[in-house]
Parts: sequence; C-alpha cells; structure tokens
Amino acid sequence: MFSNNKTFLLGIFILLFLLFPACVVIEEYPNNPRGNFESLWKILDERYCFFQYKEVDWEQIHAEYARRISNNMTNESLFKLLDEMLQELKDGHVNLYTPFDVGRYWKWYEDYPKNFNPDLIDQYLNRDYSIAGGVRYKILDDNVGYMYYEDFSSGLGESSLDYIIDKLAICSGLIIDVRNNGGGLLSNVEKFAARFVNEKTLVGYIQHKTGKGHNDFSKPFPRYNEPSTRLRYQKPVIVLTNRSCFSATNDFVNAMRYCPNVTILGDRTGGGSGLPFNSEIPNGWMVRFSACPVFDAGMQHIEFGIEPTIQVDLSDADARDGKDTLIEAARKLLRP
Repeated sequence: MFSNNKTFLLGIFILLFLLFPACVVIEEYPNNPRGNFESLWKILDERYCFFQYKEVDWEQIHAEYARRISNNMTNESLFKLLDEMLQELKDGHVNLYTPFDVGRYWKWYEDYPKNFNPDLIDQYLNRDYSIAGGVRYKILDDNVGYMYYEDFSSGLGESSLDYIIDKLAICSGLIIDVRNNGGGLLSNVEKFAARFVNEKTLVGYIQHKTGKGHNDFSKPFPRYNEPSTRLRYQKPVIVLTNRSCFSATNDFVNAMRYCPNVTILGDRTGGGSGLPFNSEIPNGWMVRFSACPVFDAGMQHIEFGIEPTIQVDLSDADARDGKDTLIEAARKLLRP
C-alpha cells in the first residue's frame, strides 16, 4: 500500500479525505441503543469495502441483530451486541472503541499455528546484536545476515538502512524476519521495500468508494515499488512470515515477493489489506473499518493473507533443541 511518488500519495489521500472524512458523525439517529445500532449499521453499509468479496449479506445481518436491540439495554450489553455484529465481517481492521472496552476480531490468526517463539529469536541474536532504529540485526556464524523487525511503527530511518545494508553486504544472503509484526507505518514499508528493487515494479492496485452502494468503486489505481536512490541490497533475501503478519506487514510481504532474489518462507500472512477509516455513532463511540480495498499486481485480493513461496512450520522438536525451524531452513538456502 505504498509508492515512492510522494505527490501521488498526497493526491490519493487528499481525494480519500474529501470523499470519506476520517471522522463522520451521523446525527440523524437518536442517542439510544436502537439509534446507535442503526447508525453503526448504516456507516458500514455505505462505507465498508469488502461486502462482495467476503459474501456478507449485510441486510440479513441487520435483520438478525435488530431483533436483539432493546432501548433499556446497558452500555455493556449494547457494546457486546454491536461488537458481535461487527465480527461478522471477519476483519482485523474493524474495531469499536468505547471508554470501557475495544471491540476486535482476532480469529484471523487465532486458529493458526504461531510459528514463532521469541525466546528462540533471543538465542540467535544473543547479546552481541546491533540495533538501528527498530531493527535488531547481526551476522550469524555461517555468514548469513539476520534482521528482526517486530513493528513497522518503530523507527526505520534511511541512514539506519544504509548502515545495516552496508554492514551485511559481506554476507552470502539476508534473512528478514517480520513474524508477529502486526503492522504500523506505511512510510516504513515504502522505505524498506525500496532497498530491494533496481527498477520501478508494479506491486498492486487500490480502489476507493465512489458512492454508497456496496460495489461503488473507482477504477483500480496502480501502486509501485520504486528503487531507493540510496544503498540497495543485491544478494538473495528470504523473508520469514507467520499468520500474525498483518496490515502494513502484509503490504511489505506483498511488495517483497515482486523483488528479484526474494523468497517468502514460513506461513500465510494474516492479511488486513483494507485501508482503514474512522467514524462515530451518536453516543460518541468510534468505529474503525476497512474503506479502500487493496489488490496484488494480478488484481487479486490480499485481505485474507499471502501464501509463502516455501511453507515451513516451526517444529516442536527443533524448539526443544533451541532451534528455530524457519531460520534454519532459510540459512540452509542462503549458504553458498
């Protein structure tokens, strides 16, 4: 969900802002349980972007949940009912924010193997690793470079990337571990992925809503990964993934799979490709929802995740021996 063309990005976000203000107060509904229910349902009905793709019958869901609304409900009971309705969308970017709780959908990763053990990461990094911004990195004893980046909200400056790439240039290859990275800043995704291409590369498309209908979308707008003007890595790269790679990390994995010399190894990512927006219902509760669908370069949805090039699961036997199966598989592939 990125491009190096800053003017393009600015134009897109201004357009999206004009079409869908980040916070829209629906005032025509009364501030009571039924009014808040109808307001929330209508916001999603007009602005959510995945109804058709997920084959969600939103009218039927309205009928089902409307029967359960009573104006003598407590705030806690209303919250539970509204959160249950939102979970029908099966979307990790859909949240209901109240002063006392946050509604969220977690099944996008809960029913999958973790394929990650932070204690094992600590064993590989030991105490002699380096830190640049939010990245921990070192050269492993077989001359394979290893980077662990756990949050795309953490610092990732251009100077830090220059230093990391320069230091790891002597390695036979590079492991980029983004397992359990739940997302963050798209600007960091852009900066990072730009270090692994030498020419402008199509990585996908984005659409925006043009009306209130479920299928009212603009034409797909292309998204590109353009090469950085600074240091770029030229040797083989393996990106480690698991189901908890979500949102901006999902975008990073999508971009990296179109880079030369890059292999995605591990498990399917968690998805979360819809650009999220916020709105408000009469009682002041905030709702976040996916407003703009994002596709890969083949115009396929990546909302439900991206399959790895090579499927590898964490072995319990390896873990007991202090080994991470995914890291070991990547090291084997990268050794000369």
